[in-house]
Amino acid sequence: MSQDIQQDRQPEATPVGHSGTRVEIHERPAWAISGWFGVLVVLAFTAASVLVAESSAAAWAVVPVVAAVVVLTSLVVVQPGQTKVVRFFGSYVGTERRSGLWWIVPLADRRTLSIRVRNFETNHLKVNDADGNPVEIAAIVVWQVADTSRAVYAVDDYVNFVEVQAESALRHVATTHPYDDPTGEGTSLRGSTDVVAAELAQEVAQRVVIAGVEIVEVRISHLAYAPEIAQAMLRRQQANAVVAARSRIVEGAVGMVEQALAMLNERDIVDLDEERKAAMVSNLLVVLCAEQPASPVVNTGTLYT
Repeated sequence: MSQDIQQDRQPEATPVGHSGTRVEIHERPAWAISGWFGVLVVLAFTAASVLVAESSAAAWAVVPVVAAVVVLTSLVVVQPGQTKVVRFFGSYVGTERRSGLWWIVPLADRRTLSIRVRNFETNHLKVNDADGNPVEIAAIVVWQVADTSRAVYAVDDYVNFVEVQAESALRHVATTHPYDDPTGEGTSLRGSTDVVAAELAQEVAQRVVIAGVEIVEVRISHLAYAPEIAQAMLRRQQANAVVAARSRIVEGAVGMVEQALAMLNERDIVDLDEERKAAMVSNLLVVLCAEQPASPVVNTGTLYT
């Protein structure tokens, strides 16, 4: 009874996953106007400082100079395929995605972040497949930054985060499928590459969405048995291939013998009793199923002597 009470008092276990993470930041456009207007403002402040310096109030000439410097430091150049993440005294104010010369919030620092499509190949991981066989597997991940604010502020290093999460997802997916499926009815790492790739891409995308990254494509680039079992698995595959080939040969030979007996009976070429039919079937199967060409033997006697 006391054990039941203690169990009731214990807090229920809650799942720990991506749904529990709290990232309240989202990308938004930064305040920015054409940088050429800022250049005109800088020139205007420069001219004003010269005029003030030549007047009787020369001490105030430093004011337009300071204003010109502030405006000049607020001009940024955004290259195609890159963005500027703007932060004003510790607060995220927005991201400028438009390429060109722009005048952003004065006294704000900015970080250049690429939104070009990237790709990398994971390390060759050694994992156990669904059947418990050790295999080596690697994948190529094609990805792109979709939310620059999350890429910068939600994780410490978004590039390393994507690489680690991709390898983790690859390990998980590889353990849920066998390396090969001899029956051909289920999914396997070797035989269902498109299905496994789609499942892997979905798995990686769910893991890296917190970092503002979207997955373009994931493809398996390397797949092989581990060296310690490679030879044994090769012999098994060879044995399966030999058995399948033999089964196909026997199936075809039986069909040919059946067709031969049916044609002989239909055309009434020869009347064979059961013993002679058995001998004929045996000879035809030996000829059709043998690996080497059969040597013909002329029988000048009779089956009954």
